[in-house]
Amino acid sequence: MGPPTGIAKVTDEHDRIRIDKWLWAARFYKTRALAADAVDGGRVQVNGERVKPAKALRAGDSLAIRNGHFVWQVTVLLLSERRGSATEASRLYCESDQSRSEREEKTALLRIERQSNPFAQGRPTKRARRQIIKFVREQD
Repeated sequence: MGPPTGIAKVTDEHDRIRIDKWLWAARFYKTRALAADAVDGGRVQVNGERVKPAKALRAGDSLAIRNGHFVWQVTVLLLSERRGSATEASRLYCESDQSRSEREEKTALLRIERQSNPFAQGRPTKRARRQIIKFVREQD
């Protein structure tokens, strides 16, 4: 069985694609503009180096991608200019085991922090705010 529709397997060394386009197709960023901003901001490194959004990416390149709280260490397997489903996007790269375990640990820590947050419900309602103000005034 060949590669999914829209994903061309790289067999030639000269096949390349812009890194911002690949990051968008691999679903690391929602838009190409966000991907380009991330590359410009230094949140994406190719083979340990900071690059520009027009950098030509090849199969076999290693990427370090910081997105929010998480860092992905991936190796490019396939190139695609088309954004497909999440399963197709996951075939474009291979994530290292260390990277995956670090992300899972970070996720667990963030989940614990979220549960221990006393303001998890967000802003107080109008009624709750009035009660808080009344309570504070009574303390004075």
